Amino acid sequence: MNDEKIINKKNLLNTILLKMKFSFQIILLLLYFKAFSSIEEDLQISISNIGAELTSIKYKGKEYLHDESKFWDRKSPILFPIVGRLRNGYTIIDEKKYNMSIHGFGKDLIFQEIGKYIFKATSNNETLAQYPFEFDLYVSYTIDKNKLIYNYTVFNKNEKTMLFGIGGHPGFKCNYFEEKSSIEFEEEENNIKIIPVILPEGLMSNETKDGNKLIKNKKILEIKKDSFAQDAIVFTDIKSKSVILKDNGKKILKFNFEGFKYLGIWSAEGNAPFVCIEPWYDPPDYINSNQRFEDKKDIIKLEKNKSFTVTFSIEFFSETGDSNGLMNNFKSLLITMCLILFLF
Repeated sequence: MNDEKIINKKNLLNTILLKMKFSFQIILLLLYFKAFSSIEEDLQISISNIGAELTSIKYKGKEYLHDESKFWDRKSPILFPIVGRLRNGYTIIDEKKYNMSIHGFGKDLIFQEIGKYIFKATSNNETLAQYPFEFDLYVSYTIDKNKLIYNYTVFNKNEKTMLFGIGGHPGFKCNYFEEKSSIEFEEEENNIKIIPVILPEGLMSNETKDGNKLIKNKKILEIKKDSFAQDAIVFTDIKSKSVILKDNGKKILKFNFEGFKYLGIWSAEGNAPFVCIEPWYDPPDYINSNQRFEDKKDIIKLEKNKSFTVTFSIEFFSETGDSNGLMNNFKSLLITMCLILFLF
């Protein structure tokens, strides 16, 4: 009888221990998913169906995308099928005139979300009235830790070669009017050029200027109150594949634009608290343009049933600097410990 009681007590104890172990495993799983999710959610974005345009970029809870609509009513538009302005507001395609506003109509298209952060728009009667090519336009975003990757893809649905331009135009919070902000190039720029913008037309000058006169120590563009008095600063012949935006000496973000020949830096007049970093595949019309679309400088020519893709990315830095790396390492360690303890 005593042996039976001992056995029953042992069984009861084992049952209690098993339940405790199961409960402990559940707690570990919850900790695991919480730690994993917190790493994945360090960078968060919001996207509008209009233009597939980003409306928010938050890293570590801080908003990086500008939100001052009184200065500029866009945040991060796609530039398609032109970058910048057309001379006299129109271009000529197959001997016919087509009117198009600055940066084209891609930013106003209604996109359909076809996957997570993947959007698609298709040519329609409105676009064909401005631009006689049929297309599918895809915009997608990928998050990789502190990096946000933009991907623009154009598919030619015509029986002939399609002509177009493309670029990006994101604006980031930055108090440049305090004259404590800068753009730092990845490489020393020995032969970088600037294409002056001719106002009021907003077209490109026929002559480039020595960009090194504007860049300190061949690497740093110091942003002043009057930096954008003549519209955007347009760089070409760039050796660097990335730039770093700094505010008060602190890194805000690193902008990677490999594959783009032109880089525009711009902000609105009136002490606007943001700066736009604009990767362009091709430039706006030049002041002496013959207005024929096929003759636009660096215009993209895409054969029928082919696609064309451009990509640029942004790496964000938080105010706490290296402690973020330590925090992520701690989270990773916590995840590993949870898994080990769960297995045993």
